[in-house]
Amino acid sequence: MVSALTRARAWAQKVRPQSPRPVLGKGLTLLLWLVLCLPASALELRVAIREGASQITVGTSTNGTLRDLNGNAVGTTPAGRSLIVQAQGSQVRAGDWQSTAFWVEPGSDGHVFIGDRWYRGRVLVRPNGNGLAAINYVDLEHYLYSVVGGEMPTSWPSEALKAQAVAARSYVMYHRQRGRNPHYDIGNTTAWQVYRGLNDEALSTQTAVENTRAQVLTHNGQVIEAVFHSASGGHTENVEDIWSQPLPYLRGVQDFDAGSPVYQWTATFSLDEFSNRVPGVGRLQTAAPQRLTPRGRVVNMRLEGNGGSRVVSGNDLRRALNLRSTLFSIAVNGSTVQVSGRGFGHGIGLSQWGAHNLAQQGNSYQQILGHYYRGVQLSQLQPQ
Repeated sequence: MVSALTRARAWAQKVRPQSPRPVLGKGLTLLLWLVLCLPASALELRVAIREGASQITVGTSTNGTLRDLNGNAVGTTPAGRSLIVQAQGSQVRAGDWQSTAFWVEPGSDGHVFIGDRWYRGRVLVRPNGNGLAAINYVDLEHYLYSVVGGEMPTSWPSEALKAQAVAARSYVMYHRQRGRNPHYDIGNTTAWQVYRGLNDEALSTQTAVENTRAQVLTHNGQVIEAVFHSASGGHTENVEDIWSQPLPYLRGVQDFDAGSPVYQWTATFSLDEFSNRVPGVGRLQTAAPQRLTPRGRVVNMRLEGNGGSRVVSGNDLRRALNLRSTLFSIAVNGSTVQVSGRGFGHGIGLSQWGAHNLAQQGNSYQQILGHYYRGVQLSQLQPQ
């Protein structure tokens, strides 16, 4: 019998490029394979779709089955029909059935309906505080079909989509291994990764996922937290300058996002509008950064106005003014406040627009990932 390690070596040899593509981005290196088989005992993810709802609408595209927590069939879900599940104390009621929780499982090749979207896999509806939670149990790779399309335009170059697939797979596996919620592994919002089910899938995202199946980024044998953002505005950040502790693989590097629609941007506010959004200073007179990251992102800024002064964090200003990033400056110009900025997002890890531009220049997804995540290897998850 061929060992798992031998199979991994053969698989890695098969996908390793025979000769690197032209590297147009100065400083890019080819990301090499580490022959490492990481255990993935169960590749079914638990994704929280809804939490705290008084009722949840579910259904199946094919004739499905309603099961209790013991796996016993307690009812059916006719194809295309909606079923309203309601919270009733510590119980869950679905039609004439009541239990501590319900599984909704579509038939062969079917999908499940949750709220207003279709998803692959099955759903568990259970009590959650004073309401209900709907947890989508879905195969890891099928989950990524949707995430890649939710995080990156499906029309983008295939190598950029593949880079996104590996980053997203690494990110979710990192959090799955460290999950603190006993009921689910990850959420479905931008605080995690955008996951909207079949709505965001396309042939291009499915192909990108399948062409990188089970590939993750590792550092010292551990899956990394492969965070990503839209564009950094010219240079990504060291993680400790934005968040907390330093990580060897999240280092600031040159970005290749120039020319993207979010590389540079401006926002204009009247003095009254600015005052309403950022109270405590009256009509703004000056805005001076008190602390910047090494790459110029605002950590703190002092605002002076005719009603006083205050120091505001860059993140609070970004939220209050709905800015794309904290890489900005503020100037008062007559009766208006002009904000000039660059980039979109926190600026750590993979730059999606940088990946897009590098892919268009002929760089492989291995080269793209090797640039934005330093000192990492591609490794292979092995189901056990």
